[in-house]
Amino acid sequence: MLKAQQAEVLFLNPPVQLRIVPPAARRGSFYQRLGKRAFDLAAASVLLLIAAPLMLAAALAIRISMGSGVVFRQRRVGHGGRDFDMVKFRTMKPSRRSEQREWAGADRRVTHKSSADPRHTVVGRVLRKTSLDELPQLIHVVRGEMSLVGPRPEISAIVDREGLRDHVRHSVRPGLTGHWQISHRGTGEMLHECFDVDIDYATNVTFRRDLSLLVQTVSVLTKGS
Repeated sequence: MLKAQQAEVLFLNPPVQLRIVPPAARRGSFYQRLGKRAFDLAAASVLLLIAAPLMLAAALAIRISMGSGVVFRQRRVGHGGRDFDMVKFRTMKPSRRSEQREWAGADRRVTHKSSADPRHTVVGRVLRKTSLDELPQLIHVVRGEMSLVGPRPEISAIVDREGLRDHVRHSVRPGLTGHWQISHRGTGEMLHECFDVDIDYATNVTFRRDLSLLVQTVSVLTKGS
């Protein structure tokens, strides 16, 4: 294993992959060690209370339009490369895999983020367009599995396939929002192709940066992009 003082970049196949710096070799700032978690816990708790009526309405709409199965669970990679089951509000029909639907648009790398994807229900399109399908993840923030700001957690199977389990972005908690979410989501690029977008954040976590990304997220959401 590379020592902390040695170069961490391993020039493999692109994108460049970085190995996690041992915790003992990088203590981080006070905010990174204690302040960020305290901020996450307080802010997410307040947001959950505020969003509770909206989440209840969304759950009822999903239940009425799609039947049972209000939330969708998927295995993702979190802090330290450990797996957790991330939840979102369901936006696709439960029978989507058994239905054969023709699609004349771009390939699936892009269409799975398209508002016109035929697999989404009417309710699902609204939730996905407004990112309200992500609200249940506030529970992950309260539980300490995620942060308000951080790298987007990737699907475990994809991380293993690409050999990215020990990428440096996993040295911090994954976030509801972050650089990838406000700059690359909807561009057609897959998350694992943009892993290096979050390297600078993972190695330099500050309150000012988190606050800036949260403000930018609100701006992106209000513009509907």
